[in-house]
Amino acid sequence: MKELKNIIILVATEEHLKYVDQVNDAIDIASKERGTGIARRTYDYIGSKMLDGKAIIALENGDTFAGFCYVETWGDKSFVANSGLIVVKEFRSIGLATEIKRKAFALSRTKYPNAKIFGLTTGLAVMKINHELGYRPVTFSELTDDEDFWKGCQSCVNYDILQRTGKSKCLCTGMVYDPAWEKEKKPEEKKQNNGWAIKGTLLDIINKLKPNKNGSQLKGIFGFILFNNKKS
Repeated sequence: MKELKNIIILVATEEHLKYVDQVNDAIDIASKERGTGIARRTYDYIGSKMLDGKAIIALENGDTFAGFCYVETWGDKSFVANSGLIVVKEFRSIGLATEIKRKAFALSRTKYPNAKIFGLTTGLAVMKINHELGYRPVTFSELTDDEDFWKGCQSCVNYDILQRTGKSKCLCTGMVYDPAWEKEKKPEEKKQNNGWAIKGTLLDIINKLKPNKNGSQLKGIFGFILFNNKKS
């Protein structure tokens, strides 16, 4: 049984170039499993991300490849995407994807503090991770209009849907994190009340609940939500 505590997650450097082929092989395997046409990147492309300090790599015991993700910029660096998130099969279901995503998100915020971080996904697990990081679902019109980004969708089996809708919708869900949202928050919205966010989302609240047999805890929290909505 693989354990997260044995895995190091760090910003990739020149010393990790030896893992480039393993990264691409893992992407190929995942693409076939999901039935999507994720394009294999060139050695030079993945290598350049490592050399530029724009990639996150996960290694078990410091040497066995376990996962990867890299940072891309679009629209004159006004948009950032954490792309190529991959976890090797034997390392799945231990929370590694979440930790890699968190590292990539932190790296993006450090390198491009004013950029919007966005992504397209059909995976519920990725949506949940994004939600926890502060992403919100948006229409495609709120994503980058950089044509080079959208060209990356050409290898997907669902690309014809994107074409037919004029890039307005597809099977993927668009999600965005905008750093401006943090600046707009009122002080009281950032405070915590016994561990609860005063204005948390319904999903946040439900995920923290373990209802008892008669469901009274759920009734109580829905009352809490309605009460706070009346106040706001």
